Amino acid sequence: MGGTAIKMVAEESNLKIYQPERINTSQAISLLEDLRPDLFVVIAYGQILSSGILNIPKIFSVNVHASLLPKYRGAAPINWALIKGEKTTGITAIKMAKEMDAGPIILQKEIEVSNDDTAITLEGKLSGMAAQLVLAVLSSLEENDYNLMPQDEDNIGFAPKLKKEDGRIDWNKPAWDIYNLIRGCISWPGAFTYYKGKLLKIYKARVSSQVRKFASSNPGEILEASKEGIVVSTGKGNIIIEELQIEGKRRMKAEEFISGHKISAGDRLGYPAPF
Repeated sequence: MGGTAIKMVAEESNLKIYQPERINTSQAISLLEDLRPDLFVVIAYGQILSSGILNIPKIFSVNVHASLLPKYRGAAPINWALIKGEKTTGITAIKMAKEMDAGPIILQKEIEVSNDDTAITLEGKLSGMAAQLVLAVLSSLEENDYNLMPQDEDNIGFAPKLKKEDGRIDWNKPAWDIYNLIRGCISWPGAFTYYKGKLLKIYKARVSSQVRKFASSNPGEILEASKEGIVVSTGKGNIIIEELQIEGKRRMKAEEFISGHKISAGDRLGYPAPF
């Protein structure tokens, strides 16, 4: 839990804090059993709870997950929802089962995903929703006024933990797919490509809305570089890079990057090095 807001509030309220490195040890199970809890609420915990843990509460264990389950079960639901270009996502509270994110649904709330959202902004929106959802779930459990709805097993989707390679840009893909990758990977691992043999991370971009007449080009080819950004050809449409970071340098605006590098139309971005 590190230095989270929850921990800070707990410390200010003189509440006991227990942070075991491994939750499923006999010591951790014994301590939790001694507390005789009514309920466990789990949010982005990062460890899979054993049946020995899940069966401790008098009522049951609740997990609050940042997707519209059964879509995007797993560690990175916010990132993958953006990468896949979802127009809606949300928060789901479930009764926990041994299988990851597979328990019946208690309550679910939906939110629209803006084209401007990134993994950072969307996480902020969903965090606020999650807090409200927890209060609603606690109220429904207290009043014994809730239903457990099984998840639709025919529409299960997964959101595994992102690997570094997941951030690699394939310039053969459409501009919108690349844009979605950039905003979905902004916090980790970062969307990246290569420029003149050096790693280049892209933090901010937009899909070109204008139909410009360029000579025939290949995916990954730089078409234009100006204070407006770096226009790059993709498998379908063009994308304009606005903020980036080349290996060994700090993150900067495209205009500043251009002034320090000899960029010209015809240069190529690619993996692992320019063509």
